Amino acid sequence: MNKYVNATDVPENRTGSIKIYGPEAFEGMRKAGHLAAKVLDFITPHVRVGVTTEELDQLCHEYILDHKAIPAPLNYRGFPKSICTSINDVICHGIPGPKKLKDGDTLNIDVTVILDGWYGDTSRMFFVGKPKIIAQRLCKVTFESLWKGIEVVRPGATLGDIGHAIQHHVESHGYSVVRDFCGHGIGRVFHDEPSVVHYGSPGDGVELREGMFFTIEPMVNQGKYAMKMMNDGWTAKTKDRSLSMQFEHTLAVTSDGYEVFTKSPKGWECPPYSIE
Repeated sequence: MNKYVNATDVPENRTGSIKIYGPEAFEGMRKAGHLAAKVLDFITPHVRVGVTTEELDQLCHEYILDHKAIPAPLNYRGFPKSICTSINDVICHGIPGPKKLKDGDTLNIDVTVILDGWYGDTSRMFFVGKPKIIAQRLCKVTFESLWKGIEVVRPGATLGDIGHAIQHHVESHGYSVVRDFCGHGIGRVFHDEPSVVHYGSPGDGVELREGMFFTIEPMVNQGKYAMKMMNDGWTAKTKDRSLSMQFEHTLAVTSDGYEVFTKSPKGWECPPYSIE
């Protein structure tokens, strides 16, 4: 079992312990999370038929730098771009490139910024052109599953409660939850303790305490949950080539529940987005 430590008493790296943060850290995370959400709001009108994910990456990169922040994925363990772009059957960690988006594609954009040393991490789904009915249904259930997980967060709940809420909702609609990737602790470290899996049993796992920061980011497949890794070492796809979707928020455990740091300032939480 992971032990809990006051974040100010340990080094700013992954120590194997769960860090508990105070009020000043909440302020830092609010700003980082707000900026990460603003990046996704900014890029939304640019997601259209004919654009390349490389172009979307460059736009996000410049926007992040213009706001005095750093794109966390760039050069992280060798990742070559500033955002992750996962199309159709890509589960996560798709690398932006020259391929043009087509009508009917689905796209997840995953953004993490570092602002004044704090990490804000979030992702949303996008429809390119006219979405297929099957894509709309999967997207809706994936988004709902994220919030099913968030809504059980409070002191005394467990990570198993979160995973169970997500898994139950997803599987009740005939879809599957990816097992190979999970949410994670965050703060001044990109990927920290604890690991937040999106399946499980009520009451199992780490107990939540006020001051914990972590992401919840369920990846949901239309078919089975098995995945395969591409030769680039990053891109993960569904083994059965079925559609996959994901939403992600960064949040904190508060005294009476939770605070989500990465909500869209424009209210663009789930597609289709009303762009004027």
